[in-house]
Amino acid sequence: MSSTTDLRPYLRTLDAETLADLLHAQAERDPVLRQTLENRFATQGSDLAEAHRLLDTAVLAGNVEYAAKVGSVLDTLQRLLDAGSRADLAPLARRTVDDISEMLEQIDDTSGEVADRLDRAVELYARACVARPPDPESLADWILEVEFDGPGWPAIELADFASALGDKGIERIKSTVDSVLAGHRTGAKHETAERLREELAEVSGDVDALVAILAAKPPRVDVSLKIVRVLRAAGRHSEAIAHAARALTHDKKEEVPPPEEEPVPLSRKDFDESPGVATYLALREESLETGRWVAQRKTALARLRELAAESTEAADELVRALLGEDRLDEAWRAAVRFEASLPVRVELADSRSVAHPAETIPVYRDHVEELITHKDPNSYREAARQLRKLRTAHKKAGTAEEFSSYLGALVEIHKRKTRLIAEVKAARIAIPKPIKA
Repeated sequence: MSSTTDLRPYLRTLDAETLADLLHAQAERDPVLRQTLENRFATQGSDLAEAHRLLDTAVLAGNVEYAAKVGSVLDTLQRLLDAGSRADLAPLARRTVDDISEMLEQIDDTSGEVADRLDRAVELYARACVARPPDPESLADWILEVEFDGPGWPAIELADFASALGDKGIERIKSTVDSVLAGHRTGAKHETAERLREELAEVSGDVDALVAILAAKPPRVDVSLKIVRVLRAAGRHSEAIAHAARALTHDKKEEVPPPEEEPVPLSRKDFDESPGVATYLALREESLETGRWVAQRKTALARLRELAAESTEAADELVRALLGEDRLDEAWRAAVRFEASLPVRVELADSRSVAHPAETIPVYRDHVEELITHKDPNSYREAARQLRKLRTAHKKAGTAEEFSSYLGALVEIHKRKTRLIAEVKAARIAIPKPIKA
């Protein structure tokens, strides 16, 4: 065989697993190739780490800087997706979507710059899900939460997520949509469920169901044209012609009923009189039953944020309200932005340290140093426990050497507190030896 033979056509016939095995075996024999592959791997990992870091800091930025940082994250996602990266990019893409959605509730985006970023983020999240499908039921739950409990954005097209959802995810959405339609005859939830039912029919390719849904709508030119397009695409040309003829001769116009006046929930009055976590969650429970939580949530959260900017106690109320909704990421960002109390931030750090250890390091350090100021045995013992959490966070964040430096400095400052040093040793934390001059 000639040395100039182009092997690429043959290699393209091999599956990814076989190619990976061949490449790995060659890399084991070729140090240069191995180093090249390791560099590429490290670069990809650092790209993702940098993207997460940008999101961590973007929440504290102004509108222009926020849009720029999020734009950089989206550029990274698109570059990796276009390159066919094998990394699971869906978690980063989803975090970006959720971050932008929350930011839009807090800022005046009259320019539409941040909203444009959201549309792009959803598109990239859909691509990432197709490339590396997540758990279909978890993805379905996220879509349902956005649609029924979100602020009215982002706009999601089920067709973009259809392959990632698969039969399981589609069935989960359909089941929820059917339940909502059965339980809500009017209101925002009913309208959302109707729209999703139409999208489900399109995704499943059920032409009869889709035509029936469209035909049940008030007669409009755009609806009639869509029915014609659906029938023609299905090869049912005679039906398409017949429907077009009926639509052209239809001259009856139904009066649009006046919009229903939205009653003010009793719990809304309680919230307005005494805004806080208890009244917020009571308002949520009542509004969810009537399908009006989306509108109520936006104004209620805006009020809690106004108060959070004025005092630590109000910041804690906002954080606990978000925790009551199981919105852990939003609660964390609120705690950072509005400077919630240290106990609340420590509580959040304990759950956040698993996925975002680097973010929790400052909180654990503050807690350790605050405990030491009490100068009593129980506080020293608790400080040692928090040091163990801090050590774990540093290890997960890849900054174990920073913990050693921090601990060394801490021990040097408090070396006269023998009970504290004893508790640190009892917690099986190795104290660095002081560096001799």
